[in-house]
Amino acid sequence: MTPNSTYRLQIQPDFPFSAAGDAVPYLASLGVSHLHLSPVLEAVPGSTHGYDVTDHGRVREELGGEAGLRDLARTARAHGMGLVVDLVPNHMAAAPRHNRALWEVLREGPSSPYARWFDIDWAAGGGKLLLPVLPGRLGDELAAMRVEGGTLRHGEQEFPLRPGTEDLPLPELLDAQWYRPAWWRLARTELNYRRFFTISDLIAVRVEDEEVFEATHAKIVELVRDGVVQGLRIDHPDGLADPEAYLRRLRRATGEDCWIVVEKILTGEERLPARWPVAGTTGYDALRHVDGLFVDGTGAAELADAYRRFAGPAGDRGGHWEATARRAAYKVVTHQLASEVAYLTRTAEAVCAADPALRDHAPWALRAAVRELLIRVPVYRPYGPDAEDVLTEEAAEEARATFVVPEEAAAVDVVRDLALGRLGDGPEQRAFLTRFAQTSSALRAKSVEDTAFYRYTPLVSANEVGGEPGRPAVGPEEFHAYCARLARDWPATGTVLSTHDTKRSADVRARIAVLSECPQRWAKLLDDVARTPAPDGQVAWTAWQTAVGFGYPYGDRLAPALLKAVREAGLRTSWTEPDPAYEQAVLDFVDAGPAGPGLYTVSLLARELDPYVRANVLGAALLHLTMPGVPDLYQETERVYLALVDPDNRRPFREGPPDEKTAVTRAALRLRQRYPDAFGPSGTYEPLVADGTAAGHCVAFCRAGGTVTAVTRLSMRLAESGGWGDTSLTLPDGRWFDALEAGREFEGGEAVALADLFATRPVALLSRRPVPEADAAG
Repeated sequence: MTPNSTYRLQIQPDFPFSAAGDAVPYLASLGVSHLHLSPVLEAVPGSTHGYDVTDHGRVREELGGEAGLRDLARTARAHGMGLVVDLVPNHMAAAPRHNRALWEVLREGPSSPYARWFDIDWAAGGGKLLLPVLPGRLGDELAAMRVEGGTLRHGEQEFPLRPGTEDLPLPELLDAQWYRPAWWRLARTELNYRRFFTISDLIAVRVEDEEVFEATHAKIVELVRDGVVQGLRIDHPDGLADPEAYLRRLRRATGEDCWIVVEKILTGEERLPARWPVAGTTGYDALRHVDGLFVDGTGAAELADAYRRFAGPAGDRGGHWEATARRAAYKVVTHQLASEVAYLTRTAEAVCAADPALRDHAPWALRAAVRELLIRVPVYRPYGPDAEDVLTEEAAEEARATFVVPEEAAAVDVVRDLALGRLGDGPEQRAFLTRFAQTSSALRAKSVEDTAFYRYTPLVSANEVGGEPGRPAVGPEEFHAYCARLARDWPATGTVLSTHDTKRSADVRARIAVLSECPQRWAKLLDDVARTPAPDGQVAWTAWQTAVGFGYPYGDRLAPALLKAVREAGLRTSWTEPDPAYEQAVLDFVDAGPAGPGLYTVSLLARELDPYVRANVLGAALLHLTMPGVPDLYQETERVYLALVDPDNRRPFREGPPDEKTAVTRAALRLRQRYPDAFGPSGTYEPLVADGTAAGHCVAFCRAGGTVTAVTRLSMRLAESGGWGDTSLTLPDGRWFDALEAGREFEGGEAVALADLFATRPVALLSRRPVPEADAAG
């Protein structure tokens, strides 16, 4: 069953199933049809997110256990609601004392029945699994190790012992194990198990193996079949060996009625494979299109020029997005993904060694070819029949051009053919093809989302998952084309504006986006605060824009977010090689600037922007709630919600006082309930085009002939040009009733002045039938 709408709750020890149950009456009153829960299976004790799964067979006890989840489902059902659950198939916590499957592998080695659960390259580790868990080199940590209770301990960490080795002297005991405790820094170059992105604490799971799939999905499938869960959000499908095959197996196991969406990040014009048996994506593609409507392209270009002058990012060829992203990709593939590149190189060498026609390719040349092709994959990963459209001949030609000796460049053809499955179907060939695709997604995520997005910041609101910082603006025609495509191809897809992973909530982004309409006012703010010295221009630019996004610079929240930004950027400091002096300078700057004397300057600009921020906030919210697809509201975003990157945006849910955004949200959700056919998979989408001098400032559409949405875009530019003037919108024939304000009616078939339509607020939602006064925004 397709949800009408979903509401994401971050379930955690401080907000368990019982707390979610207490929130159900309120969420039902909003008009939400399904609760969307973060991962519910057993995880590392104390985990606030649940993506570090330790046992797929149990619902997490810290949250209330299976009984608590079933109670929540009953409470939800009593209020006409269902449950959607976040499912994590790609990885588990690499914490042996909590992960029984991994514990058994460490104890028994390759002969363990659980060894097939994980992608472990035993040969590369000399028959041992590298565990990069020590704070220093082994020699420096030996004194802290002890054998106790039949296990090896180091601090709070605990590891099993190979049977019969308990009484050996410590050095011999370590040598006798199936694993090698090692300095955490060795993960970069010597890791021999597949992980989630570059996070060694999360070991990847081989769900492509039928037995592993059954073992890791039995409980979730049971919950679906019992009617406890009606939908699944699939986390990071790009990490799987064969996402399509996995999704087909999951569909067979859960049945056709289970609503399934995938966290597939689409890049540019990339399309979700039509053959996947899912309802669509989790909605980051919708986020980009909605956000882009409220960005002025001309002003964004002016901001980019000013950014290059102010921040001076000379290392990225003058501060251009494409160069920044490419440079970040080189950094990540060379350093953070060195062990993954090493695996691909070894596998390519094995293929070449077995085929006389492919021999004599130097390992260094194969390694260089792997790196050069990986960084030229323009999307997260290639997929089966479509791979050739991604790993193009043009990309190969570029890769060959990086070789000094042309003859060595032939390695590029070998690697490309392997990645496209052209060199046979043996185990090494299949392993290379699969791991190349998996590594590609890790590279894209780490180099773009987690590095380049923090290095290139002309308009930080554009730096969200699936976004295009080099082209942040989306015009009405592009938006309409996207929505029409969703209505035709993926009518039940998910759509989002804020998530647990967004770097800034939708309302923070809405405020920052206004700067694209007034780059000169942004320049004046920078002049006004120039007396506060910053560690560098990049930090100053990012900090002041983020402060504007908050409207009021909460120093205790701004400082951690900015510190995370400079570490992720990796230009002056990083998570693994921190520069304490630089980081302290960043914190001092926040105290002396945005969270100090600069607060007054920021608040003055914020008040000046407030009317235009209101238009962006309400406009984005209403588009999200009425466009094709199933809107997912992140917790607390039914009202104005200001949050930065995690952990700031993962605080436990709390019900707050309603505001104008709440009223618009409630009215739209209740309209969706009354007209399920108009907003459901069979609902049509018809763009409505305004007429007049300000027509480009209105985006409007009709859903299945029963509702009309109209919003104001680029409202500051509109005000500066004199307002709506003669601009009008012709509604479809018939009588139309205002769903946001009781008592207002409009006649269809004739032009309605937009000055009248938007007389009380910058958005309008109309219905064919009168709306109960209790449902109107008021």
